[in-house]
Amino acid sequence: MSMLSTYRDSPIRHRKHRQRGFTLLELLVVLVILGLLASLVGPQVLKHLGTSKTKTAALQIEELSAALDLYRLEVGRYPTTNEGLEALIEKPSSAPNWNGPYLKKKVVRKDPWGFDYVYNYPGQHGEFDLYSLGADNKDGGDGENQDVNSWN
Repeated sequence: MSMLSTYRDSPIRHRKHRQRGFTLLELLVVLVILGLLASLVGPQVLKHLGTSKTKTAALQIEELSAALDLYRLEVGRYPTTNEGLEALIEKPSSAPNWNGPYLKKKVVRKDPWGFDYVYNYPGQHGEFDLYSLGADNKDGGDGENQDVNSWN
């Protein structure tokens, strides 16, 4: 028996030819399992995403409120509604003691849904009112559409 015939008949060579990969049925079973997992986990992830935007808005309102308080300490009053939150980064003509900018990034951010924060001075609920109208940009709402404000 020659070496060539021994190689051709070896069990190792036969095993290599028999290995092919996954069958279509095996791939479909894996895809179905992944789809089921995604349908169970997906809604939970989206729910947490909505609440994280609401929490982010609350934190940004706290940051803006602290900057407004610092503005008041230096200028002697809060910015008017017309001056708005821009007074925290650009000196208004009616604020001689302005020593800003009062925000680190020198920009007034929009809320997590891409809308401007609403600022009113004097406020109805405190010295000033600062709030976001939520994802729907309308008064009231539940979940991600709820208003986030500085007085609660």
